[in-house]
Amino acid sequence: MKDNHYKVIIIGSGPAGFTAGIYTARANLKPLIFEGSQPGGQLMITTEVENYPGFPDGVMGPELMDLFRRQAEKFGAVCITKDVTKVDFLVKPFKLWTDDEQYTADSVIIATGAKAKLLNLESEKKYFGYGVSACATCDGFFFKDLDVAVVGGGDTAIEEASFLSKFAKKVIIIHRRNELRASKIMQERAFKNPKISFIWDSVVEEVLGKEENGRKSVTGLKIKNLKTGEISEIKAEGLFIAIGHEPNTQIFKGQIDVNENGYIKLVGKGTATSVPGVFAAGDVADPVYRQAITAAGSGCAAAIDVERYLESLH
Repeated sequence: MKDNHYKVIIIGSGPAGFTAGIYTARANLKPLIFEGSQPGGQLMITTEVENYPGFPDGVMGPELMDLFRRQAEKFGAVCITKDVTKVDFLVKPFKLWTDDEQYTADSVIIATGAKAKLLNLESEKKYFGYGVSACATCDGFFFKDLDVAVVGGGDTAIEEASFLSKFAKKVIIIHRRNELRASKIMQERAFKNPKISFIWDSVVEEVLGKEENGRKSVTGLKIKNLKTGEISEIKAEGLFIAIGHEPNTQIFKGQIDVNENGYIKLVGKGTATSVPGVFAAGDVADPVYRQAITAAGSGCAAAIDVERYLESLH
């Protein structure tokens, strides 16, 4: 049992988890990082990242995450490709389980991220990262002077559409109802924007595309009208899914405080959660920005908070 005790365990391996790993390892805390069965977080399904500082020519998402991991390991972080399946934060030291083993920790950093809710279409998966995206801030720049579509009717969808209108030739919002759920001010902004148009009472049935020289691209969408059942096709070279995000917090419910949408509630200005000694970083506690750079920044903050917490125990 003794071998499985750590001063700090980090759950998650996106920019937040690995940055927390780099900082805690450099503080000589010898962290254990549970990478999960799909290490690297959302950047692993991102093709080119152009807005991460230090990479003027852009960098592929998986390559960036590999660099993060190597840097954490260089300073002594131990990375394990396993999912944490259960935790007990009501006891000290904290207990964590993978399928086959139990671990204990004096402190924990949760960096399990959030995943974009998707449409669950085969064609959507096929073209994800090749014209289908869940982040306009990340990918909007690639769609200069092209026709794009946004699925959704809430604030997120309208924000994404407004942002995309700076680059795209036209933006079509596809919504399953006949009115938006977005706040009135957001709606007014969208209705006034000459580049934004709407398709109401409709859903995307299929993403259409082509593959040339091994390169996939989106060419259009098959749309179904929910009232008439009519199927039509529209031209679109990009599709942005904006129907919300879901934080990966299922295993922490009942252990720490989360808000009504499942995001971890932070206490005070730092990264502390409702349980002293448990901290949260990245998208799991951030429904607002959801960027690699902000996740990395909060991973650094969580590591510094952990260091101070551990010092306060002595």
